[in-house]
Amino acid sequence: MTPMKDKRSQGGGQKAQKKAAVRASITFPPALYSTLEEIAQEKKVSLAWVVRDASERYVAERSAEVPRPGKG
Repeated sequence: MTPMKDKRSQGGGQKAQKKAAVRASITFPPALYSTLEEIAQEKKVSLAWVVRDASERYVAERSAEVPRPGKG
């Protein structure tokens, strides 16, 4: 009997070429969650998109603030 191949390693489809995303479960205070929902509705995007966008901005801002060795 031959071993089964992992289907994720087969094919050259677009999904196979993208890096896998990581799913996270986050608990928000009710007021913050409501605000995030309102922002998502105003922008006509998902709440997940709003959270990813905010997270990316936070990381970029933080990275800009962190002093680098030999630069300061």
